[in-house]
Amino acid sequence: MQQITLTEASQNLPGLIEAALSGEEIIIIKDNQPLVKLTPVSPVQHRRQPGTAKGLITISEGFDEPLEDFKEYME
Repeated sequence: MQQITLTEASQNLPGLIEAALSGEEIIIIKDNQPLVKLTPVSPVQHRRQPGTAKGLITISEGFDEPLEDFKEYME
């Protein structure tokens, strides 16, 4: 865990963000009191929308017809 003052944090914010993204815990303090903890934000997962691929997928006419290669097994 790295503790850094608010003044130092404002001067080195890009470096602190990179450190937080790599898993390091960064605490920003002011007057020896913790103010902020930098942590990475997990990606937002969107809910599935039913029907979004409608019309994009087609099935051929003979899709469920027996295959010629397996004709002898079907008898």
